[in-house]
Amino acid sequence: MELRIKAGKGFGGAFNLETDLVVSGDRVGVFGASGSGKSTLASLVAGLAAPDHGEIYLDGDCLYSSHQGINLPPQRRRVAVVFQDACLFPHLSVEANLRYGQKRSPKGGRKVDFSALVSVLKLEGLLERGVNKLSGGEKQRVALGRAILANPRLLLMDEPLSALDDTLKMQVMHYLKRASEKFGIPYLFISHSMLEIRLMTDQVLAMAGGRVTGHTTPEELARERMGQSQVGYINLLQVEKLRRLGGLYVYRWGMEELFVSAGDDREMGLFELSSRDIILFTRHPEAVSARNLLKCTVVDTFPSGNKVGVELRCGHETLIAEVVVQAADDLAIQARTEVYAVIKASSFRRLG
Repeated sequence: MELRIKAGKGFGGAFNLETDLVVSGDRVGVFGASGSGKSTLASLVAGLAAPDHGEIYLDGDCLYSSHQGINLPPQRRRVAVVFQDACLFPHLSVEANLRYGQKRSPKGGRKVDFSALVSVLKLEGLLERGVNKLSGGEKQRVALGRAILANPRLLLMDEPLSALDDTLKMQVMHYLKRASEKFGIPYLFISHSMLEIRLMTDQVLAMAGGRVTGHTTPEELARERMGQSQVGYINLLQVEKLRRLGGLYVYRWGMEELFVSAGDDREMGLFELSSRDIILFTRHPEAVSARNLLKCTVVDTFPSGNKVGVELRCGHETLIAEVVVQAADDLAIQARTEVYAVIKASSFRRLG
């Protein structure tokens, strides 16, 4: 997918969107705070709103051009949209909602098999059910299925997970990625959540004040914004359960063992750990109440606001810690320095 936008949209002086971007890829994110212009950008691409001027091209095809007098209606753009609200038809069953999406694609262009999609999204037991009897996560899976059955060339998701709790978010993200990969449909994923952007996309457009302020990777964006975030940088740790030890769970993380209080009996898990919950020592501490003591090597440091990010290599795995500038100077933290990372068992939070 290649998307080219050079367009502007004004709202009576209260807010103006001006974009000049070219992005290509199958998993593209758009990140920004509320009011940054993300949803307006989505509406212009989908044809739900028209720019005041400019051009929009998708894979070389002109969707809008003020100069050429072109403004394709939404149904001709083949851009399917999944919103924060699933927007299902309340009087139709799950199957009828799905079939509605299928009917909106030309018969000759129907490449997505209905049964295959139902299987990928695990909707087999829901087809006869009314949509008012679905959970929030089930509704979003149906909305996703309806959009994919329209056989779009681009799937545009505008804050599709905002109304879900953390457990449902992780479940729906799994289905989103699986369906996109299975049926070869690229997507533009719009969110104000750095976690969602990191888990769902390979590259990201950062937006603020109606402008695209950066085009980078989710990892680089997370590091840049570490100092501005209330939670710091979030490390994502994929672990394997080993055993119970008293009131703690012991997990394998690469070559290390981690002691975690918020575990459960699932064999695999994904946990988050804030950079602010990692305390660094340049010498082995004689006594510490925290259960996790990891010997690591500093790979690099990077500035982020008034903080210094410290990239650590712990065995074969990577952690990002953060310290204030004075602490980095006092500890003489630099590349190849050996440090000890101390982490409380209660600092880990299960995601999935």
